[in-house]
Order: sequence, then structure tokens, then C-alpha cells
Amino acid sequence: MHRSGGRRADNFPPPRRQRDCGSYCAYMAVHIPQSPLDLGGGTLVEVIASALAEVREHTVVAADGTEREVDTIIFATGSHVSDFPAARMINGRQGNLHELWHGSPEAFRGTTIAGFPNLFLLVGPNTGLGHTSIVYMIESQITYVLDCLRTMAHQRATVVDVRPEAQRDWNAAVQERMPPTVWSSGGCASWYLDANGRNSTLWPDFTFRFRRQTRRFDAESYRLESAGEPARRDAAPLPSGA
Repeated sequence: MHRSGGRRADNFPPPRRQRDCGSYCAYMAVHIPQSPLDLGGGTLVEVIASALAEVREHTVVAADGTEREVDTIIFATGSHVSDFPAARMINGRQGNLHELWHGSPEAFRGTTIAGFPNLFLLVGPNTGLGHTSIVYMIESQITYVLDCLRTMAHQRATVVDVRPEAQRDWNAAVQERMPPTVWSSGGCASWYLDANGRNSTLWPDFTFRFRRQTRRFDAESYRLESAGEPARRDAAPLPSGA
């Protein structure tokens, strides 16, 4: 049996899908006696299986009535990444965004939503990452949005709205790539999955492919409107070099 620092290899935590944190320090602190993180001996962390009922000047009181001294309180309440509270306050041509999503957020290229003109999201549905930097995705989306604004200015448009079929096809392609990924396979009930069991959080492919898709505004996927123009018209791409 391989040993590391005098500890058996099977003391290390098993692989996990629910978080993209590679550290096993917290696991060691809770599960391994005489943790090296605790210079005084014994386990570093005591797990209290009770809800917090009250916070006092120097102590906290659990729901079971026990009271413990504390000097710092950290609210690590977990993640609900597929819940988008602001959606309840966003209304568009198709109604309320929260109601439209029915628990499964989706957008076109994670950035625009059919029926919600002039609405741009950064780190929108299916743009989250579990394997590299989210900054790369944000930069890609910013490039995409800026090119959209340039197109609107060139065509003197005041409204841009993604075509429903474009959004539908893009999300179908994303979800088609999702099942084989570690984030969605194996029956893991991770926090990446939304209320309907759909992974509407993560990008299931290489990030450079997302950047290619957002390198330029794909005007053919949108309709533009000008001020005072009742009829919708197709968007046209910018001339080369514009």
C-alpha cells in the first residue's frame, strides 16, 4: 500500500463531482484523527448535526440548546447556481423570465434570450465552468455583445432580439454534448443540475470553441428593429472591416 507522510493512501477522499475544488484538507480535518492541521492533537473540526438557532455576543446556540463559544462565523450555505433570482424581476415580450424558464434557464450562447430584446447576460446559462477560468468566458461574451452593439449602431437599430429557433437549436446542441460529461453522468445529484435535472449551468466543451462561437456577432440569428418601426426586420452582418 502506498503511503504518503505516514498515512495510508485509502485515507484520501474519493473522487467527487459536486464541487470543482481539488483540496482534501477539509475532508482530512473532519474525518482523520489527529489531523496534521491541528497542532494540539485531535480532529480540527467538530461536526454539529443541528441547525443554528441563535447568535449571542460570544457564542452560538444550536437548535438542540447547546451553546458554544465562537470568534468567527462563516456562512457557507452552499450553492444554487441554476437559480437566477433576478429572473423574477425581468419581463419581456414572452412574459416573466422566471416563469418562462420553468426551472431550466437557457439562452442563446448564454448571452441573449428570445423575447427579451436588448437583454444581455454575462455568465448566463451553460457558460459556467468546472475545469478552467470563467474570466475567459466572460471576455468572450463581452466581445460578442460589443460586436452586437456595433452592428446595431451601423444599422441604426434600437432593438435586437434573438430568433427563437436559433436559441432552441443552440441549446439542443449544448444538451446533446452534456450526458457523457462527468458533471451529468453517473447519477450524481450535483448542484450543477437544475430543478428539472437538466445541466443548465456548465459549458460541456472546450472553452476555445465557445470563444470561436462568440468571436463575431452572428446577425443572421437575430432580428433588428428601429425606433418607431412596427415591423420586425432581419439583421445583416457588418461589412468586412467595419
